[in-house]
Amino acid sequence: MPKKTYVLDTNVYLTDATAISSFGNNDILIPLKVLEEIDKHKKRQDSVGLNARHIIRTLDELRAKGSLKKGVRIDKGRGLVYARPQNLSVLPQELDKSDADNTIISTALAEKRDNPKKQIIVVTRDINMRIKCDALDLPSEDFVVDQVVRDSEHLYSGYAELLVDDQVIDRFYDGEDIDVTEEELLAHPNQLIMMVSNSNNNKTAIAKFLGYENPLEKIINYDSVWGVRSRNKEQAFAIDCLMNPEIQVVSLVGKAGSGKTLLSIAAGLEQVLENDQQIYKKIIVSRPIQPMGKDLGYLPGTMEEKMAPWLMPMQDNLEFLMSDKRTLDLYIDNGTIEVEALTYIRGRSIANTFLIIDEAQQLTKHEIKTILTRVGEGTKIVFTGDIEQIDNVYVDETSNGLTYIVEKFKEYDLAGHITLRKGERSKVATLAAKVL
Repeated sequence: MPKKTYVLDTNVYLTDATAISSFGNNDILIPLKVLEEIDKHKKRQDSVGLNARHIIRTLDELRAKGSLKKGVRIDKGRGLVYARPQNLSVLPQELDKSDADNTIISTALAEKRDNPKKQIIVVTRDINMRIKCDALDLPSEDFVVDQVVRDSEHLYSGYAELLVDDQVIDRFYDGEDIDVTEEELLAHPNQLIMMVSNSNNNKTAIAKFLGYENPLEKIINYDSVWGVRSRNKEQAFAIDCLMNPEIQVVSLVGKAGSGKTLLSIAAGLEQVLENDQQIYKKIIVSRPIQPMGKDLGYLPGTMEEKMAPWLMPMQDNLEFLMSDKRTLDLYIDNGTIEVEALTYIRGRSIANTFLIIDEAQQLTKHEIKTILTRVGEGTKIVFTGDIEQIDNVYVDETSNGLTYIVEKFKEYDLAGHITLRKGERSKVATLAAKVL
């Protein structure tokens, strides 16, 4: 197979700093415009900035081995990496020559013109850029190395239906052991199983799958958790997972108003403030600082005042559940409840804590890994989010951190997941999530 030359867009490097090693023995062409754009991100204190600094160091190490103008071998068995300036003269008049994407495309077009025997392929996460390339007869691809599912519809839901005879459901309610085989059901540990009668669809029973060597287990039906009651079977299962200390990693996916954040905080408060066993010493609620729409820019005031707008959704849920702001402030002051931005979790070691990460769909897999490696003994971590509401331009429904954790942890008995399908906030919120 003839070698190919890949031209990687800036967003590829900022998504995965090791991207240049993902193309086998094929060559990598780096437009100077890409280097310029990477440099603009190197001071950021998030995964994007981390990736920018990493690729800069990698290229500097390669530069020490030879000339990037002539090409330097990435590694044994890998191709060459080389840099090229743009050539705006090859662009059609209709394209804005000051646009960064067009500048990168011009580098690829010039390389194709000067080396007609080479197969030049542009790799970018930008859909519109791929459309432009197609219009210019320039092959292009998406960068899919981080995708763990084909599309959002194939994301593990944590839910499965099992058709059974009437008497099986009766026996289950009577306390008899009900076993399932792989031939009957392909399931994962801590999966919600809905048993449905094959003769009467209205006759059902919900259970939890623990493994093929164990019988199906009844869901613990809590009357209330910190005053919050489940309103559907998915919420009941979510509470069961949240209250079970043996399930140390919980992921909840759902649309706005499905109750994922409220249930998580309620379960945390119940176990930290009401549980006599005191498994967890404190509750930490956190979320990434990712604006919806246009960024408001720098905010005035102290650190606490700067963070307040970003953390307000978490604060709202806490105030709703506590019903007494003075009591909430007291718990915050003594460190029993912490509300903080995710930015400052790096370097911490979090033990004996009920840790909630809200809006986890805004995170990359590398940020998820950073968070999980901070977890110490006795800590339970809960990830919540809606993969249809992503404001981070470097991830999508198939490559974000929440999707990653759901798919990668589904095989392990220390993890539990459920997708909350029904909205329970209000009729307006439910209708908006459905039709808009």
